[in-house]
Amino acid sequence: MNKFYGTGVALVTPFLANGEVDYDGLAKLIEHQISGGVEYLVSLGTTGESATLTKDEKHKVWEVTAQVTKGRAGLVAGIGGNNTAEVVEQVKHFNVKGYDAILSASPAYNKPTQEGIYQHYKAISAVSPLPIILYNVPGRTGSNIAAETTIRLAKDFKNIIAIKEASGNFDQFNHIMRDKPEGFMLISGDDPVAFPMIALGAVGVISVIGNALPRRLSDMIRLCLKGDFKDAQKGHYDLIDFTRLMFADGSPGGVKTALKELRICGDTLRLPLVQVNSAIAAQIITETKRLSK
Repeated sequence: MNKFYGTGVALVTPFLANGEVDYDGLAKLIEHQISGGVEYLVSLGTTGESATLTKDEKHKVWEVTAQVTKGRAGLVAGIGGNNTAEVVEQVKHFNVKGYDAILSASPAYNKPTQEGIYQHYKAISAVSPLPIILYNVPGRTGSNIAAETTIRLAKDFKNIIAIKEASGNFDQFNHIMRDKPEGFMLISGDDPVAFPMIALGAVGVISVIGNALPRRLSDMIRLCLKGDFKDAQKGHYDLIDFTRLMFADGSPGGVKTALKELRICGDTLRLPLVQVNSAIAAQIITETKRLSK
């Protein structure tokens, strides 16, 4: 599972001005990631606006992503939802060609109990053709995967190999790192705290800002993983303002503004998401120019 050590990038889904998926832009984005040295890509996570894509669009995005990547980086497919039976069917019939794992967010809106969360992932584990990365993002789902539940899942199911943690709760991170089985991986789900999470023992990050700045981010993460925190700190501090701006008026609107400035793809989003306001956009453009020199 060493391919998940380092920098993973939760790819945006580029759209044309008319709202259709921009597959040329997607290919350009993937090449930008690979040339930027990231270790793996996540296709159709939350950052990919997966909730607004049709079933056919999702399958084509996954297919094109695998075709363009050609094994040059690890690949993870984002497959989640709040209807366990539907998620199970999607996972069961997923075309695994070119993919290394599935990232599945805890169910949103339903607010299941910890036992409900456990049973949800147990059902996915039973049918998954690929290893599973749990995704805890209570700010979006409305419920938290408790550390005890993460540890229980990690111990009970060998194909549950990692958790992308975006709770921001360092007490929870400590608990996971202390009690997890050997080989189970903690991955940062928040760009701003990837540096301190790696100091705790996390193996890397699944990033939003890496869409725009893969080289700067992946270099910093590799320094952290080598234990060179002094040099990594310089890169971490240099990215603070850019990272803040990426989430100042909605994500992935922020990073799509940066990608447009870099001429990778456009900044179109699908409703209910909208482009960032003009004041934030101006700041993003300034920071993007500074950091892309």
